Amino acid sequence: MAPTRVAAAVILRADGSVLLAQRPQGKPYAGYWEFPGGKLEPGETARHALDRELAEELGLVVRRASPWLVQEYVYPHAHVELHFFRVFAFAGEPHGHDGQAFRWQRPGAFDVAPLLPANTRVLAALTLPSVQGITCAGDLGEDVFLARAARALDRGLAWVQLREKSWPRDRVEAFAARLMPLVRAHGATVVVNGAEEDARRLHADGVHWTSAALAAATQRPEGMLVGASCHTRDELGRAASLGVDYAVVGPVKPTPTHPGARTLGWAGFAELIAGTRVPVYALGGLDGSDLDIAVEHGAHGIAMRRAMWPAA
Repeated sequence: MAPTRVAAAVILRADGSVLLAQRPQGKPYAGYWEFPGGKLEPGETARHALDRELAEELGLVVRRASPWLVQEYVYPHAHVELHFFRVFAFAGEPHGHDGQAFRWQRPGAFDVAPLLPANTRVLAALTLPSVQGITCAGDLGEDVFLARAARALDRGLAWVQLREKSWPRDRVEAFAARLMPLVRAHGATVVVNGAEEDARRLHADGVHWTSAALAAATQRPEGMLVGASCHTRDELGRAASLGVDYAVVGPVKPTPTHPGARTLGWAGFAELIAGTRVPVYALGGLDGSDLDIAVEHGAHGIAMRRAMWPAA
């Protein structure tokens, strides 16, 4: 039997908090907390359902919203497919037509309970930064790169992927010994492009798999962040089945390192990731000005290499 399709809203305030609603008495899982939303009506798109449900149930008018994640969950009473949108702008103040309670909550610091189990991956995804910086010390030179990395971290960069694939192991380790204290001093996160043992040896927060590593994996490492580079819907599906925390997809635009390579463009990117089960970062020829357009096309955020570390 096909699952019941539901539109769900991750409504964000300017301070980064999100709105949760408590399920009213008389409904399954009464008293549990969830993201607001409701079932799609026949012939209705998920976005139309989102707008209608927030207007009818909360009295809100959606001004700006973007598709984000799709999650599927089988409850004892229902099999649901949840189409999550991030709502960045809205008019009105939430008030429940069914008298339910609402709370604004900080991602990573929710204090309401219990939460519906279908939201587990969504809660984790909300803690991921919107920008990931990928190292390019091999291009810039280590000293220059570290000086630029310090400036980026000072400006608020919260996530670095250590990726120097052409270097031998001992050089990567020596570079990591210089990079890690800098990143840690700013409270930022580090993932290593390589294998689980590389990430653990370098005391990183996680590992980023190549598409080949993703294809060879049988399970995700425990106790660390796990990401993967994906180029096809099949790879995104495999990433979701292994429970990775995020995926990187590209190239969206031409890049200096791959001249003449086929690019997705924003329309192709949106088509490729539509219905994704994992948060996706857009990659390839991007700079900070591309963040909003990436989000509009379904991305969680963007990953940048050269543009992340400008000279000035």
